[in-house]
Amino acid sequence: MTFLEKMFERLGQAAREPVLREVRGAELISVTGEDFLSMVQQARYFLLARGLKKGDRGALIAPNSIRWAALDIAMMAEGIIAVPLYSRQALAELVGMMKDSAPTRICCWDAEHAAEIQKNWPGAPKISLVDSVFTGESVSATPPLHHEDADILTILYTSGTSGEPKGVVLNAANVDYMLECTNARLDQLMGRAEAPAAGGLQTPEQIFHYLPFCFAGSWILMLTALSRNSVLSLSTDLSNLAEELKLAPPHYFLNVPTLLERVRTRIEETVKQRGGMTARVFSHAQQACLRRHQGKAGVAESAWLWLANSMMFPTIRRSIGPNLKALICGSAPLSIETQLFFMMLGIPVLQVYGLTETTAICTMDDPNRAVPGRVGPAIPRTEMKAGENGEILVRGPNIFPGYWQRPEETAKVLQGGWFHTGDQGEADASGNWGITGRLKNVIILNSGHNVAPEPLEDALARALPEAEQVVLIGNGQSFLAGLFASGSANGLTPERIQAAIDDWNASQPHYKRIRAFHLVPEAFTIENGLLTANGKLKRDAIAARYAAEIGQLFQKKNA
Repeated sequence: MTFLEKMFERLGQAAREPVLREVRGAELISVTGEDFLSMVQQARYFLLARGLKKGDRGALIAPNSIRWAALDIAMMAEGIIAVPLYSRQALAELVGMMKDSAPTRICCWDAEHAAEIQKNWPGAPKISLVDSVFTGESVSATPPLHHEDADILTILYTSGTSGEPKGVVLNAANVDYMLECTNARLDQLMGRAEAPAAGGLQTPEQIFHYLPFCFAGSWILMLTALSRNSVLSLSTDLSNLAEELKLAPPHYFLNVPTLLERVRTRIEETVKQRGGMTARVFSHAQQACLRRHQGKAGVAESAWLWLANSMMFPTIRRSIGPNLKALICGSAPLSIETQLFFMMLGIPVLQVYGLTETTAICTMDDPNRAVPGRVGPAIPRTEMKAGENGEILVRGPNIFPGYWQRPEETAKVLQGGWFHTGDQGEADASGNWGITGRLKNVIILNSGHNVAPEPLEDALARALPEAEQVVLIGNGQSFLAGLFASGSANGLTPERIQAAIDDWNASQPHYKRIRAFHLVPEAFTIENGLLTANGKLKRDAIAARYAAEIGQLFQKKNA
């Protein structure tokens, strides 16, 4: 059976049980397995009635919702290639992706956005609002199309950190394999037996989700959740995640490092404001946790950790999620300090590494052997090795067949049977991988020193929580400089930046010291074109936007 056939079977078994929920204010809007299959069937009839057939593309531009999931599954069930796009992305970029993928129909979340698409693309295909897809009568579900391994399921567009986004083609074999891997790892995390408990299904897992489904890792999580005995609760208000988590307390959920860094900062600030014995114990416990990781912990460190765990850690854990077995983190490297912070609280953070081209995942932390600062071993039947300049090379059933209508670009990254990730990393003796940077982001100073900017930027960002982003520059120059982006009301000042730089420089070799900086008065955002759709820095766009300011930094210091 294919993953889609297994999913339909599982949803049928949960006919009277909730499988998907939307968190809306103080309410949870749920659908059962039977309800969801009926919605999928409605969407299938809608698409077929409008002439879509196997191999056609259908663009889907909308925030996460139950209907989004149903429409995506409906496209796959009919062999229509789904092209999910990020609803917050700049319109010009969205139109470019749609022109590239040439969809037969576009499904969009509101009339205003549909009008903007038509205005910017006079030759656009027919546009339907997502809600209109589900206005027909409920109908009984029919089995999905049986996919062959090579059948294309989706085209997911890369984030385009330093170039034009490319459409990553993923086929049925890629997804079948990946869901086998994710389900096995989650079974391990949850302590699930292969067979359900005697007398029926086991208690459903609770999963919370806030990341857009149009991103590969998020999409794989959605498909995994629908394939197993779980209830997937969807966030509808990113500004209210803490309250939503209380309504739908999960066993685990997928995160990006930014959110975990913010949670850590919020907890640290709250404890600091309380002061007194609470703050003292917490501070000592953090130091003890770090020393334990370094293998230097003694009786005193154990005592501080015991005291903190008796006084405050259980309360903090409950405030994050009373049922949490783990936080899962991907998309970008997580700082080792933040991973240790949550481990100290008693909440494991399991890292995942991968790219869209690897069906989202290459490595996954083992829940029983997670090593802070590492992202886990390669998943089963996937090989990884370090190539020239430490570039990570991967081969296995997770590797995509190619970019949509870009054979030359495909040939560049698929060489000798290996996918060239563009990331740098190394594995330890047990095969546990660490990610050190992005190859094309490496700054090469005119002294010949190579500097991976990401670890330095992360360290400076932690030292300066007022900064929205930190970007280091200096390719071909004699020293490093930095751009520090500020929001409108976060109190970032040149004096604060200089103090953080002085602290940093004091412990660094000469080539990693920062000699100049510029305070950017606005944050880098998706809307102003300086972040990708999944929040990564568009370094080329940032360098072009601030070329004059960057030029002045190096002119002054070199004068």
